[in-house]
Amino acid sequence: MKISKLQGLIAAPFTPMDEWGNIRLEMIGRYASHLINSKVSGVFVCGTTGEWPSLTTEEREMVLEKWVSCADGKLIIISHVGGDCLSQSMELASHAVKSGVYAIGSIAPSIFKPRTPNELLSFLAPIASAAPHLPFYYYHMPSITGVNFPVSELLPLIQDVIPNFSGVKFTHSDFNDMQKCIAFENGRYQILHGFDEVLLCGLSLGAKAAVGSTFNFLAPLYLKIWKAFDNSDSAQARELQQLSVKTVNVLNKYGGAIVAGKAIMEFIGIDCGQCRLPLRKLTDNDKASLRQDLKNIDFFKVVRHKMKSV
Repeated sequence: MKISKLQGLIAAPFTPMDEWGNIRLEMIGRYASHLINSKVSGVFVCGTTGEWPSLTTEEREMVLEKWVSCADGKLIIISHVGGDCLSQSMELASHAVKSGVYAIGSIAPSIFKPRTPNELLSFLAPIASAAPHLPFYYYHMPSITGVNFPVSELLPLIQDVIPNFSGVKFTHSDFNDMQKCIAFENGRYQILHGFDEVLLCGLSLGAKAAVGSTFNFLAPLYLKIWKAFDNSDSAQARELQQLSVKTVNVLNKYGGAIVAGKAIMEFIGIDCGQCRLPLRKLTDNDKASLRQDLKNIDFFKVVRHKMKSV
């Protein structure tokens, strides 16, 4: 099948919840408007940032439906349907078709791990076949799954197994493997860059689209990085990228991109609540300290949003 290539920033949205962990679908409309205004191209729904392992099948379906409705055709919707249960992933893929998404993606199973590319393909193929007319992306994130053989070894095996295979969400720091994937058969498959703090590296290798959690609140910064890169202003691009690095360092101090990222969304007026266990819950003191650390790196001068007091 002929598949058009994605362009630009694709945000990996948080799943809005209340303080007890109940999903707040009503927040997604405002969230979608924010991302549209931030000029991101699309959303990767119920990925790792969206806490997919902590959601039921029904919840994942409800969240996806709400995103499709609220995006109103102004955002490309990619539904993450992966997990450790094949039948669940196939059900989610079929539901994604009915919901009217652009594409689906699936991470590798992480409990019973595929040991070879062929074993991984055996798991991914039925998921892709449940949505045969949608582009399918493999979500490569070894830090989560422990599945860490080179993706470039997977690509030559795919054509006859997954006809609707479109590319890879490449969330890994093996840039040698990434450049092999980008170059495979003159760019046959699209490789979506997945590490926000080194976006510039992906661009230099030829990535044309990127998926990231910090795009939820730092899209203006990444668009400036992209523009500087396109203008061959490497010094400016590197300088801008350093704010991304500093931001991620702060996020890691407070539990990582999901935990601290949800707090930042609250700061900018889109309350996504706390995370579900076993992820850490931030106290009011944690949030105040996080906000101060972000001020110290001039974070809020970039996002240009009025802070909400916590």
